[in-house]
Amino acid sequence: MTRALVTGAGGFVGQHLVARLRADGHEVTALTRADADLAVPGQLAEAVRRAAPEVALHLAAARAPVPRAAAAAVNATSAVELVDALPDDCRVVLRLGSSTEYAASSAPIDERTPLAPRGFFGAAKAAGSLLLTAAAAERGLRSVVLRAFQVYGPGDKPGRFVPAVLRAAATGEVLPLTGPGLRRDWVWVGDVVDACVRAVEADALPSGTVLNVGTGVQTANEELVALAERVTGRRIATAAGAHPGRHWDTGDWVSDPSAARAALGWEPAVDLAEGLRRCWEAGA
Repeated sequence: MTRALVTGAGGFVGQHLVARLRADGHEVTALTRADADLAVPGQLAEAVRRAAPEVALHLAAARAPVPRAAAAAVNATSAVELVDALPDDCRVVLRLGSSTEYAASSAPIDERTPLAPRGFFGAAKAAGSLLLTAAAAERGLRSVVLRAFQVYGPGDKPGRFVPAVLRAAATGEVLPLTGPGLRRDWVWVGDVVDACVRAVEADALPSGTVLNVGTGVQTANEELVALAERVTGRRIATAAGAHPGRHWDTGDWVSDPSAARAALGWEPAVDLAEGLRRCWEAGA
């Protein structure tokens, strides 16, 4: 049994990761915002010292409407406070980053793609990834950064795209949709969790390794709606162009997951059709 610390344990991916680690028999300290406000200096360090983890998984993240200074503390500088507070016998610290840390690219994004974030959130996440890697290196602590693409699954926030699509299928309400051609690489939450577990267990993985966690398949928003119609057997009414999208949306956004395959033996196990079916059956 391993003592594991998970920050962001109350979040979407964090809840799934905590459940997986506990099912695997690990002793987990699940840190939520109620336990430690990462925007307040000292609170995270104290919680880490109490937990004395052998592995640390840093999933905490903050978005608007959280004020930008607080979001920057959570997404970036909390990584340094975490690393500095880890005990000497901690074996590895993992950071769950974001594909928004990368520059937009018409080709599949691999780990050599430049960091040129497409917004404040991506910039803060990129800074946090770099800070965690550098701080861990100074301590001689193995670090891993996983950059996840568009994660979906049961328990996601209601306002996110997949829950909104399935809610429209269930209720018949009209779904505001972006203009056509905006694509994302949708990756099942359980597959992201599996990559996290494999990365912390891969003792031979060189410190400072960065790996993309995506499927290598991109799907336009309108294509996902059509797939959801087939999965649910329901017609989904849409209003194309009624949703403004996000300023960093792009026509091409897809990972090259080959490095994670080579380093971890990791493959996405759940394709989008199966994932949507599981979400529908879960009422998500």
